[in-house]
Amino acid sequence: EFMQASWDVEEVQVKGMQHIANFVKDKSAFPHLLKFTEVITFAMKTHVTSLELQVDGCRLLLEILSQALEQGVVMALDKRVTSCLLTTVRKHSGNEELLSSLCTLLMMVSASEVAAENLRKVGIIPDLLSILRRFPHNEEICFSCCGVLWSLAVSENNADQALLESAVPVTSAVLQKHLQNGAVAQSACSALWALSLQGCLADDDYEPTTALLLDAVRTNSERAALVKNGCLALASLLRLSEIAALTFITDSKGSGIDLIKDICHLHFHDPGVVGAVCLLMKEMVQYDDVVLDMLSQKMEKLLSEIKIQFPFS
Repeated sequence: EFMQASWDVEEVQVKGMQHIANFVKDKSAFPHLLKFTEVITFAMKTHVTSLELQVDGCRLLLEILSQALEQGVVMALDKRVTSCLLTTVRKHSGNEELLSSLCTLLMMVSASEVAAENLRKVGIIPDLLSILRRFPHNEEICFSCCGVLWSLAVSENNADQALLESAVPVTSAVLQKHLQNGAVAQSACSALWALSLQGCLADDDYEPTTALLLDAVRTNSERAALVKNGCLALASLLRLSEIAALTFITDSKGSGIDLIKDICHLHFHDPGVVGAVCLLMKEMVQYDDVVLDMLSQKMEKLLSEIKIQFPFS
């Protein structure tokens, strides 16, 4: 009520944020967090030029969403909230520190299908790509933006095909730059997987994207989640393109078949990774040249071992 009585007075909103911050620290405040979210975002939108309010608002929203996740609750924020966040992104597009917090916030928000759809409707995709192009060195921004892209791309009712197609080279550039950073590489691999499922790759994307995904899996072979998503992305590419299949077995850094054998032995007790590898092999056998390579490298022995390990899968 204190804030609502003086929406137009920035000092009042700043003090109100400080009071909310103290209240949010008390875990018993959880039932009131959704109301706080509405008040915070309205203050942010009303005073969008105030950097102090935007920083404080982002920090509070992150705390609120983190508390919600701890309680096992995904807060489905409505279109007014997502619109407010986009307004802040556009108004402060050059402020790297604020964008780092905002992008983390957007990634957390997009975990809800409803909120992800609202982000899509308010037109967030071009802004995400612009941020990635502007701050490709920022690991936190790249991690979060790729996470949001994944959430948006996996939507079954996607009306943003052209926009998502333009995300392929940007996401690939992120992956190439951050191959050594497992968390960022994992996020970028997941985004590329979702983009490939939506048919967003052009014919000339298949060869470089296949090689890049192989490189990502090879570089981060101990990260089970990255390996799983990388294999699923590769399976999606091979399902669509013989060029991808030929690149898979002739990659200059090593055959994909050798890589499959290595990661299977490394993650042999992980059903998620092994299942992704099996799906990849299912796509590989479409192509005669790939089958010949698989036979020459005795892949049937690996399949037998998998059947013994997971007899009911």
